[in-house]
Amino acid sequence: MNIAGTYAFDAPLQVVWDLLLDTETVAACLPGCEGLEPIDEHKYRAALTMNIAAVTGRYEGTIEMIDLEPPRSYRLIVEGRGKAGFINGTGAITLTAHEGGTQATIDGTVQVGGTIARVGQRLLGGVSKMMMDRFFTCLQKRLAQNQVCLDNVT
Repeated sequence: MNIAGTYAFDAPLQVVWDLLLDTETVAACLPGCEGLEPIDEHKYRAALTMNIAAVTGRYEGTIEMIDLEPPRSYRLIVEGRGKAGFINGTGAITLTAHEGGTQATIDGTVQVGGTIARVGQRLLGGVSKMMMDRFFTCLQKRLAQNQVCLDNVT
């Protein structure tokens, strides 16, 4: 299944780049994420709980950022397994300057197998889009909160 999305940030490229590479922020914004544990540079062990259709599953796996071209782009590789099946994905995250801020464009593919795929196949596209929207909305809110904090300090 293909996934794609575009998200706008009211901040410069470098600020958005730094936000996307901040593991605490990513873990807090990733729906269902129980935490990210570094296992190598730009590679993390992750645990997530997801609910698709009538199937709730806990997945353990890795999230890795490769081909980093700061502050413009990187590729993301996600691999996870759980009792309800597996989730594997790859995606390109590209940042571009846009209307005084930054636009993040995501283009990737996701493969899902096992019970979660059999039961929730028709819902997977919508769930993937919803999770991406929640993640980037959370990042946008955190960025706005950080900006308010910086404005109050100066």
